[in-house]
Amino acid sequence: MSEEILTIKNLVVKREGKIILDNISLKINKGEIVALMGPNGSGKSTLSNAIMGHPDYEIVSGEILFEGKSILKLKPDERAKLGLFLSFQYPSEISGVTLSNFLRTAYNSISITSPNQAQHKQLNVIEFEKLLRDKMKALHVEEKFSSRYLNEGFSGGEKKKAEILQLSILNPKLAILDETDSGLDIDALKIVSEGINNFYNEDKNNKTIILITHYKRILDYIKPNKVYVIVKGKIVQEGDYSLVHQLEQKGYSFIEENNKSKTIKLNTLN
Repeated sequence: MSEEILTIKNLVVKREGKIILDNISLKINKGEIVALMGPNGSGKSTLSNAIMGHPDYEIVSGEILFEGKSILKLKPDERAKLGLFLSFQYPSEISGVTLSNFLRTAYNSISITSPNQAQHKQLNVIEFEKLLRDKMKALHVEEKFSSRYLNEGFSGGEKKKAEILQLSILNPKLAILDETDSGLDIDALKIVSEGINNFYNEDKNNKTIILITHYKRILDYIKPNKVYVIVKGKIVQEGDYSLVHQLEQKGYSFIEENNKSKTIKLNTLN
């Protein structure tokens, strides 16, 4: 029997006085790759921010469980220390902080509260630089990249590579990747996808990925076990990888039409 890593029950989320997510329920098992798809403004990024505890998103009702325990009262950094990770759609620039220093600080801060995890053992500067170089090589990133200020002057592709570098360094249990494919050319998409697959394949039974995307193209490289479609703040469809092909061919409108038909049929029965 599969072990649930993330359970969302009847979640209602509001931002700036407006309900964005309306009674969402979702179960994700350990070891799965899950694609969360939907049109612009459907609530995909809201869901990811709610899971990570972004203060701008108000939980009106419902529950979020990580490994069976509620995380609603935990701050974002406390959730990160449990093993959650969010790759941002629009990563922030931080002047004066090098990518290397940022990653080492983040890595060692997690190891302080997770001494039992061998991959999060405290590392000194020399040990961490070796780890960083190995991970950068896998992502085809030049060594000088690590001495640049975090995301400052980075191209869209470089920002996404920096996010995946952070993913591979921090080695979380659950990775939420919010539109990692946006702004990437074909070569960068292949490299980023390879980095994500490498992260997952290192320990696929204990790694879980939620891929948030509009498009099929990244899913040609990273195959999901499950696909969920969110429209207007509700999960309206779920399926396997074949659902991705339906969306590619017919767009999201066919799902909305299917759901309208179901509603009409139910009303007729009533």
